[in-house]
Amino acid sequence: MNCSVCQTPYKSGAKYRGTCGNNLSKDEEPSKKSYVIAVCLAAIFGTLGVHHLYVGRWLHGLFDLSLLVTALILFSLSLWIPAILFLLADLIHNTYFVYKLIIGEYRDGSGRLVKIPGSY
Repeated sequence: MNCSVCQTPYKSGAKYRGTCGNNLSKDEEPSKKSYVIAVCLAAIFGTLGVHHLYVGRWLHGLFDLSLLVTALILFSLSLWIPAILFLLADLIHNTYFVYKLIIGEYRDGSGRLVKIPGSY
C-alpha cells in the first residue's frame, strides 16, 4: 500500500506511513463489512440501496430507496418524464457507488474502506 501523502510504499501494520512520517489514522483500518457481500448486494439490489444499508450508510440507503419509490409513484400517476428522470438519477447514483466499491474506494458508515479481499 502507498502513502496517500508522499506515495511511498509502506507495510501493513506499520506505525507510520511512507517517508513523510504521517501517523496512520483510524480511517486506514479496513472495514469489518464483507466486500463480496457488499458487491453482491449492490449488483442485485442496487437501486434499492441495500448495499448502503449493509455497510452502515443509512442516509445514502434511504436516499437511494426514496429515488426509486418516487419514480414508481410518478410512473403510477402516468407522469412519465419525471419518473424516467428519477429512475435515471437512481441508476446513475447506483452505478457511481458500485464503481467506487469495485475499485476499492468505498467507505462504510464509520469511514473505513471496504477492502478488496487480498489487498492491503
